[in-house]
Amino acid sequence: MGVVLLTGGAGFVGRHIHRALSARGHEVRLVLRRGASSHLARPASAASIVETENLFSEDEAWWAETCRGVDAVIHAAWYVKPGLYLDAPENEQCVAGSLALARGARQAGVQHFIGIGTCFEYRLPSDAIGVDAPLEPSTLYAASKVALYRALEEWHAKEGGTFSWCRIFYLYGEGEQPTRLAPYIRARLEAGNVARLSAGTQIRDFMDVADAGEAIANVVDTQQAGAINICSGEAVTIRQFAERIADEYGRRDLLAFETAAVHPADPSAVVGIPNAIKQRVPV
Repeated sequence: MGVVLLTGGAGFVGRHIHRALSARGHEVRLVLRRGASSHLARPASAASIVETENLFSEDEAWWAETCRGVDAVIHAAWYVKPGLYLDAPENEQCVAGSLALARGARQAGVQHFIGIGTCFEYRLPSDAIGVDAPLEPSTLYAASKVALYRALEEWHAKEGGTFSWCRIFYLYGEGEQPTRLAPYIRARLEAGNVARLSAGTQIRDFMDVADAGEAIANVVDTQQAGAINICSGEAVTIRQFAERIADEYGRRDLLAFETAAVHPADPSAVVGIPNAIKQRVPV
């Protein structure tokens, strides 16, 4: 097994990538914001932890030193502060810092760079999104991801090495922000309170974040290059998703549909076509 450098390993998605990499026998070198190690997933082991005040402000030379002896990089870090990240100027720094990471990694001899994108890079709405679907971002966050994807694709084509870009869809599960849909419903039902929801007709591609972490870690082993949809491929309405959660509590009566407004920018359908190569976890 190899050495994998992982950024964002204390985040919602990153902690599950970390856990999956460890389960596969990889050594994991974590690059974390100073003080973030207390948020790491347990159980999961790390070969080492490198701390920095802001990984997006580090230059190519710093990354070349940090990546020495690394076989693959998974870059899961980004500015994702709830309510702010979609149009935050920090997205621009994330692009510049990510490019410095890629250049430093290549200088250190890293052969595989895996970036994390988003389904919102695609033209939406759509209920059948393949990786060859048109890209048409509508937020600064998504546009920044597209810009980074295109820059890294061209750069790796000239400089060599394997480049993978994992576009994640609608994730839920352990470590999720409490204001998101699934935690909100659970919190309301556990307290015996009504969960106020829209009509729930929007169609989504939901995936457990643990499965997404496993799928992304799997890319290290398969060496699959290019764009990869990290999704279930299953079309589910928000109403069906909410009812599945409510059925765990036997409390569908607490779901109040058509009592909350739908955001004007909320797409009617976002469903991916999976294309990830599957490989069993080494025994």
